[in-house]
Amino acid sequence: MEIREVLEQVKSGELPLEEAEIMLGGQEYEDIGCAKIDFHRNKRRGFGEVIFCRGKKLPHLVHIYETFRDRQVNVMGTRASREQYDAVRLAVPEVVYDEISGVLKYEPFPMERMGLVAVCTGGTADIPVAEEAAQTAEFHGSEVLRVFDVGVAGIHRLFSKIEEIRKANCIVAVAGMEGALGGVITGLVDKPVIAVPTSIGYGASFEGVAPLLSMLNSCAEGMAVVNIDNGFGAGYMGAQINRLIAERK
Repeated sequence: MEIREVLEQVKSGELPLEEAEIMLGGQEYEDIGCAKIDFHRNKRRGFGEVIFCRGKKLPHLVHIYETFRDRQVNVMGTRASREQYDAVRLAVPEVVYDEISGVLKYEPFPMERMGLVAVCTGGTADIPVAEEAAQTAEFHGSEVLRVFDVGVAGIHRLFSKIEEIRKANCIVAVAGMEGALGGVITGLVDKPVIAVPTSIGYGASFEGVAPLLSMLNSCAEGMAVVNIDNGFGAGYMGAQINRLIAERK
């Protein structure tokens, strides 16, 4: 909301003073005991706070989601377990859980989706990381094209989809094993590519270190690399790039 609209709602009693302070930047976070929730991040960054669920105690995670629910603010959690989802759902029935990626979302006001991000995988074993990227990009306002199982072991599969992929404003390439997919796609498109190495592979893959090094050493220009299995980081960056391009169009 514009500053004047916020002030008018405070004046009329529609908006609590404390919430207006947060919206106007007077208070950058809310301390709920187990966490300090950054409600001001959306104004600073364009996207709100995301919760890393793995390792959080159930009462703490439930309290965090209840706080977002009480303020009617969108929130996405990553790496959530089924047990965590079940606990949060009892308190916040509106949450949605994706079993494949572990994404746990509460979206009272979903962002309007624009542009296009393509999320591609080398194999089907890479899909959980790719789906985390896709879910992240969608949550942050991007249309997503999923192109799975188009790795270099059968590169004709990629070629059959390349024209669709080229329509995207940004491409996320997710691959384990030797991690060649990112470099191959980058050499075929004129859009930025974000490569995600996964921990899929045999012993010498070193749980993703081999594809990480392969991607970092690629000679294909225009490809960036995120950490091993970091689908969230790739999806978030892809959504930022896509939004900048889509808004200009």
